[in-house]
Amino acid sequence: KAGRRMKKWKVYWNEDTFGTYLYGSKIHFYSKKDIEYHNELMPPGTIIKEWYSKVNYQIMRTEPSLPMIDGESAYHIQVNMTDFDAYIVRFVFYDRFDNEVGRFIVREKEQDFTCPLKTYSYRIQLINAGGKSFHFHSFVLNEQEVVHE
Repeated sequence: KAGRRMKKWKVYWNEDTFGTYLYGSKIHFYSKKDIEYHNELMPPGTIIKEWYSKVNYQIMRTEPSLPMIDGESAYHIQVNMTDFDAYIVRFVFYDRFDNEVGRFIVREKEQDFTCPLKTYSYRIQLINAGGKSFHFHSFVLNEQEVVHE
């Protein structure tokens, strides 16, 4: 694996409403990189938006919005959004039978993480933690160099 190029992905909020909490929400798509979300009534703990690495196109009618990652590598996430403190970003990892095999909460705007070895697919969830509105720009995922002792 020496000399291997580390991968980098930018994840945006697609205009399709799949996986988006719409009840009472005002969403403005200024550009692919600037989505304004506003909701006065949403209770804390509500999943506002979910991104998926694997989807059933026949059922969901949408493409996967996340790159495939695995438990062999380490990763770094950068969250580009306003009012980050009023929201939670959570990864949920699944095995090939769609059983949950782990979770990871992003507590800083930039953070390193690894996923469980059994990871086959995952979701990123943006969860309300008491906020009313924000501008979402992107997530940036970077594959990190793994140093084996």
